[in-house]
Amino acid sequence: MAYVGTYSSPPVDTPPGKVDLPPGNGSGIHLFRVDRETGALTPVGATANPTSPSFVVFNAAGTRAYTTNATDKVDAGSSGTVSAYAVDRISGALTRLNTVASGGVGPTHASLHPAGRHLFVANYAGGSVAVLPVLADGRLGPASDVQKHAGTVGPKRAASAPPGSFAVSGHDFPHAHMIQPDPAGRFVVAADLGLDQLRISKFDPAAGRLLLEAAATVALPPGDGPRHFAFHPNTRWFYSLQEEGSTVALFDYDAGLGRLAWRQTVSSLPAGFAGSNFTSGILVSPDGRFVYAANRLHDTIAWLAIGPDGTLTWRGEEWTRGDYPRSFNFDPSGRFLYVCNQRADAVTVFRVNARTGALEFTGHYAAVGNPSSIAFLDLASGR
Repeated sequence: MAYVGTYSSPPVDTPPGKVDLPPGNGSGIHLFRVDRETGALTPVGATANPTSPSFVVFNAAGTRAYTTNATDKVDAGSSGTVSAYAVDRISGALTRLNTVASGGVGPTHASLHPAGRHLFVANYAGGSVAVLPVLADGRLGPASDVQKHAGTVGPKRAASAPPGSFAVSGHDFPHAHMIQPDPAGRFVVAADLGLDQLRISKFDPAAGRLLLEAAATVALPPGDGPRHFAFHPNTRWFYSLQEEGSTVALFDYDAGLGRLAWRQTVSSLPAGFAGSNFTSGILVSPDGRFVYAANRLHDTIAWLAIGPDGTLTWRGEEWTRGDYPRSFNFDPSGRFLYVCNQRADAVTVFRVNARTGALEFTGHYAAVGNPSSIAFLDLASGR
């Protein structure tokens, strides 16, 4: 099964600047059955949610789902929400368990601690990150920690931007865009686009708190805007994607100390590109051989080969067959890649060449209003 998070708020509920345009063509969380041989998606239904469940994540057992709801309608307009769902292991249908405040306006990303007892949330418009306990029945408790990011915002012109770029998205105040624990769960990394920082906190599971040390704040070039990141399967290499600079930065990761050391920066765009582009998602292929990055406005997915030392070489790109690819994901087999074309109202499907990393369009489209993210669940195995 595939689950597609969408922007589904009516226009009246979408304040300017809080959610990317166009607002609200989705119907909540859209469910699809996946053809394992062709990659095609067959619609099964949708779980209604009018508050833009833009990001979906599952627990390891595949019995619970969690969504960030990109809104600002709770706590007197100072917070969005996060919802917990039970998964029907036969049909794949979702049943809402509860909804709680996310600790800031416009939550945009969430991830689970490896132990499964805490959910981490990045609130983009609120510039904050939060820790929410996962209760025994899968429901979410009130936040055990909320940290408001503070600091000097970067300039509106990205230091690494392509020639002629007018890509400005979030250098007005702090914008927490992604939060994720390292594979061991000892440290948690958050990307703040507005501050041009990666912030690394030690996690205290007993208290459910993030412990940030000043030395663990890593600066990216001014204005480049770190958005999303990905750990390599070997856990030693870390790749950060900059939204306004259109770059991918390689860091060495010290899992013992929770430290990042920069080593390389490359463009996510082809040589000679000029103009505006906003990157969005980044993933490492399951076999650890390629990094994939999404370019919006350019509307491509680029792939970069990973060398023996982790360094990157740009290899190619493929048109997404849609407008403004907000995110993408591999199916559990790693043979197909699915792209959420936010402004084209469609998810497109590509076959992955495991040898070269190249993407080949399968010809399959799935109609979804303002798709934002896609997650997969194998009902047979629980993955």
